[in-house]
Amino acid sequence: MPHSKSLAGHWRRIPQWYRLEGVYCETCGNYFFPTRSICPECRRHGKLAMRKLKGTGTVYSYTVIHAPPQGFELHRPYIMALVKLDEGPMLTTQVVDCNKEDIKIGSKVEMTFRRVSEAGEAGIIQYGYKFRPIEN
Repeated sequence: MPHSKSLAGHWRRIPQWYRLEGVYCETCGNYFFPTRSICPECRRHGKLAMRKLKGTGTVYSYTVIHAPPQGFELHRPYIMALVKLDEGPMLTTQVVDCNKEDIKIGSKVEMTFRRVSEAGEAGIIQYGYKFRPIEN
């Protein structure tokens, strides 16, 4: 999830970051995340509608980050995964609330709402989605 340095940029991303909203094409039946203004399948013939995604999916691939970028050193090691949502789109996300031994390809996960970053000393504290394993 990219950092947003401006207040306006932060507010524009709230539907995606806070509510996990994507778009659904009523013409071809595909979901897309992040949102877009044109369906890549139907092009201009597609009719897109905003939809809140369920927030559940499956780990498609993952890695453990041991050498994080600046600002995330205190979180290491942490798990980053490519998650295929139940509706179809894939997204890259951090997996939390588990040890690296607990996650594997095919693990079922669900969205959770967490603190992501803080922009500067007096900046905006940004929250957004991360995913955690679903207990069986």
